[in-house]
Amino acid sequence: MVIAMAETVRVLSYNVRSLRDDRAALARVVRGCEPDVVCVQESPRFFGWRRAARAMAAEFGLSVVIGGADASGNLLLAAERVRVAAKETLYLRHRRGLHLRGMALAALTVGRSRFTVASTHLSLDGAQRQDQAEEVLGRLQDFAEREQAPARVLCGDFNSHPDSVEWGALTARMADAWQVAPAGEEYTSTARDPYQRLDAVFVSDDVEVVRAGVPTDLVAQADMAVASDHRPVLAVLTV
Repeated sequence: MVIAMAETVRVLSYNVRSLRDDRAALARVVRGCEPDVVCVQESPRFFGWRRAARAMAAEFGLSVVIGGADASGNLLLAAERVRVAAKETLYLRHRRGLHLRGMALAALTVGRSRFTVASTHLSLDGAQRQDQAEEVLGRLQDFAEREQAPARVLCGDFNSHPDSVEWGALTARMADAWQVAPAGEEYTSTARDPYQRLDAVFVSDDVEVVRAGVPTDLVAQADMAVASDHRPVLAVLTV
C-alpha cells in the first residue's frame, strides 16, 4: 500500500488595495513570506486589469491562477511547484445599491496533496455579510466536492470581527487558523496602526495548522505599513 505523505503549504491572504500603495514594499512583504499560494483581495479591477495582475504576480515571483475583475477583485496566485487541477470565479448574490462581491476558487495539488483554496471579500453591510458568509461556505463546499479536493482553505477580508455573527457562522464549519496556532501578530487593520482583525484564513478539519498570523517575524512592519492599508495573514498548513 502506498501512503500519500502530507505536504506543508504556505498560504498568504492579502488585501492589496488595488496596488495604490508602495509596490516595491508590497513585493518585499510577499516574497518574504515565501508563499505557495497567495489569495488576493482588491486586485486591479478596471482597464488593463489582466495585465496588471500578471505584472503583480511577476513582481512576487508567482503566476496568476484565476480571478481579478471577474471575481470582484479576488485573485489567486501560485508558485511554480503548485499544479492547478480546476479553477472558477463567481459573483455572490447581489443587492441593489451595494458593491458586487465575488470569489476565486481553485483545486490545487502540491506533491501528493490535493486541496481547494478560495479568496473572498465580504460586504461592508452587516446583513449582507451574514448572508454572504453562508453563501461562501456553501459555494466552497460544492466546488471542493465537485473537484474531489475536500481539504478546504478559505482566505479573505471578512470586514468583520471574530465576535460577529458571520464569523461565528464560519467557525461553526471551519477552524480559524489564528485561533489554532497563532504566530506573529493578530491584528490586520490598519497597516500603519493595527487595532483590529478583519482578515483571516479558515481551514477544514482535515487541514493541520502549523502557524498562522501576521508574519511580523518574517517581514518588516515598515514595509507592511506602506504596502497596503491591510496587513497580510500567513498560514502554514499541512494538507
